[in-house]
Amino acid sequence: MLENAVKTTTNTDNTQPALDRRFCVAPMLDWTDKHCRYFHRLMSSQSVLYTEMVTTGALIHGERDRFLQYNNVEHPVALQLGGSDPKALAECAQMAEDYGYDEINLNVGCPSDRVQNGRFGACLMSEPDLVADCVTSMRKVTKIPVTVKHRIGIDDLDSYELLHKFVDTVAGAGCDTFIVHARKAILKGLSPKENRDIPPLIYDRVYQLKSDFPELELIINGGIKTFDDVKAHLGKVDGVMVGREAYQNPFMLARVDKEVYGLDSGEPLLRSQIMDGIYDYVDGQLSQGAQLGWIARHIICLYQGMPGARKFRRHISENAFKQGAGVEVLREAVSMVQEPLLLDPEPDAA
Repeated sequence: MLENAVKTTTNTDNTQPALDRRFCVAPMLDWTDKHCRYFHRLMSSQSVLYTEMVTTGALIHGERDRFLQYNNVEHPVALQLGGSDPKALAECAQMAEDYGYDEINLNVGCPSDRVQNGRFGACLMSEPDLVADCVTSMRKVTKIPVTVKHRIGIDDLDSYELLHKFVDTVAGAGCDTFIVHARKAILKGLSPKENRDIPPLIYDRVYQLKSDFPELELIINGGIKTFDDVKAHLGKVDGVMVGREAYQNPFMLARVDKEVYGLDSGEPLLRSQIMDGIYDYVDGQLSQGAQLGWIARHIICLYQGMPGARKFRRHISENAFKQGAGVEVLREAVSMVQEPLLLDPEPDAA
């Protein structure tokens, strides 16, 4: 189950295996920490997982291990960096390679005020030459792939011509993979939460990028909820990145290996088997000082739609953060749920 999803093919420079990014789970601040990624990996051996965004300052001046440590079963796993200083990004890229990450992703999509004040995230879309310099600096010091995740535009800088120029400029620095959130970001007037919903999705612009840059790998992100959506996008671009749906409906990941990668492991995976796989991990983390609540918060949506799911969520929410809470809280929660013996029957639900 927990095997690395790394192709046997190689990059054009033949330095390392190429990641199969047909299905990726998005970097989500406060959500996709190491506990979440371990949980997700129990359901899909193939999905490419991304860390939360980590700023260069946090790595250079903070507790490096806290941000960079992960479990080996998480591979393939990518580190997403936030920053705009080429020298600092190069230093952090070296750290990422030292820790064994499979990819470094530069955040050019986050619209928060804090990120803008630090001159990184989505505001960098107005400075393609600087982004190119950042990519160049990181690629000089590491052999692992350097990718960019960005929007289709920001504020009034939202024409296809400007998007084309951005990709063309950054690709000229050696970036081969672009993960495109198919909404523009409105930096003045909308909160980060509103920026995830209010600007309209324009998938056709991502499709046009793929048509104009067939040599590049284009991954589409934004509003993808079902496997029908996934398959429709894969007919036009190289991969999909799913965000909130993978977190709020995590059991969708149990179908990724078969639906997207064509792997059939035989019997359908049950939610109870996922929980069986998490108990030892929880015990190990608790012995190292972790709190159950910070692990269990990622699990509470596992039984979504099942009889007893509300009791499952409530029991964890009310007990996981109590002093001394242990794995028995999770076992008790599972006992409150009734699960059918077959995987969800809806062929298109994600």
